[in-house]
Amino acid sequence: MQDDRTGPHTLLGVPGAKGVRCAPLLPSFGPPGRRTRSHYSTSHEGVTCGARRLRPPFPLSGHDDHEFRFSSSPSPPELHLRRGGDTRRLRPQGYEHPTPIQTGAIPHILAGQDLLGCAQTGTGKTAAFALPILQRLFGSKAGRDRQPVRALVLSPTRELAAQIAEDFQTYGKYTGLRVGMIFGGVSQYGQEQMLRRGVDILVATPGRLLDLMQQRLVQFSQIEVFVLDEADRMLDMGFLPDVRRIISTLPRKRQTLMFSATMPSDIETLANTILTAPVRVAVTPVATMADKIAQSLYFVGREQKSALLEHVLKNEEITRALVFTRTKRAANQVLLKLSRASIRADVIHGNKSQGARQRALACFKAGSIRVLVATDIAARGIDVDSISHVVNYELPDIPETYVHRIGRTARAGAQGAALSFCDANERSQLRDIERLIRMPVPVVLEHPFRLGTTQPQSGPSPSSSNRPRRPRFRGRGRSN
Repeated sequence: MQDDRTGPHTLLGVPGAKGVRCAPLLPSFGPPGRRTRSHYSTSHEGVTCGARRLRPPFPLSGHDDHEFRFSSSPSPPELHLRRGGDTRRLRPQGYEHPTPIQTGAIPHILAGQDLLGCAQTGTGKTAAFALPILQRLFGSKAGRDRQPVRALVLSPTRELAAQIAEDFQTYGKYTGLRVGMIFGGVSQYGQEQMLRRGVDILVATPGRLLDLMQQRLVQFSQIEVFVLDEADRMLDMGFLPDVRRIISTLPRKRQTLMFSATMPSDIETLANTILTAPVRVAVTPVATMADKIAQSLYFVGREQKSALLEHVLKNEEITRALVFTRTKRAANQVLLKLSRASIRADVIHGNKSQGARQRALACFKAGSIRVLVATDIAARGIDVDSISHVVNYELPDIPETYVHRIGRTARAGAQGAALSFCDANERSQLRDIERLIRMPVPVVLEHPFRLGTTQPQSGPSPSSSNRPRRPRFRGRGRSN
């Protein structure tokens, strides 16, 4: 085969930068030891990367024209891949073609560079760092002892940590690498036993991890890769001091990967502190809306929001609704009022135990409850299919959060709708949201709880016109 190190760089057929061809990285890996020549197709003979000769790349799901090409040289440790059924089994997860964040990040991660990635939820970000980490650890003989953790992933929430760990286990099923998970809200006994048995990859939330570190139950002397995921959520939830304490215990010689959906100044400062000459990869601007989300805005008094919510939920087209509040107290109050109205609902927020949160999510996914009330803990990373409507019961203080909230609907090509309730004190939040998304949110004038009314109205407003008008508010109210 002709050397193509000056040719175009592609990742499974997606154009990119210039580079050399390397062995592919697929979502299902071959078991250790099965590396005989008979496992490889002679049609791919002679693939090289720099001065090294690599195992031939395997096609993905039987398509010979799909392969990875990475810009790094020399090549990182190769990964011997499993052919056949398991690769095909993962095709429904969407790995036949890489996403932009995977195309942009994987080559640099495999090259050992620090990386700062800006990407929204649902862009394939987890696979963008999980796949190259699995390849690196699988190809390295260092750290095969029982105790040392070789890769650490920090996540802001228990739900997201569980999802990341599950993805690692799925992708690395045949590598023999051990994946562990640590978070609060449950007994630490099982986590202690897991750490004593040893793990290669540890996914954790900051609070419980610090507890175990203080008890000297976990040590990071052999960490090779550190991932800080959803860094801006860490900031919002007040975890940055804990994150800094954890980072201070890690070896200086390591690869650090940092991902964030937004880049506020505090996150930029943190990145400058923990990253060394990082590559920056930014895809899918945060203001990008899903094309199939129908947005609407209801001006309503604060005290009438619960009545308006009950009113809109009478619509039978709302088959599965995710209702967002800013605070845990408001979430509990909304759940109480929905229960009194005989609407099947549950709630998840930070004060709920892990078991209660998992049960609520399971019931919501199964359809046994119609409404799930949540704080922004569920705005990212939690992928629930068939959410027909998202309701912003309270507008978020951070405009980017609005985008993440409504992105929970219209998944996998389905239709979806986002309803937002705005009271007099939330006018400034609305203005920031509309500035971010570069469009006004269409206003619904014909509803019985319009701002300024004290009783439900049965008919349209006599002053309504064809062109929606918004009430004017003076000053900025204080939000809860």
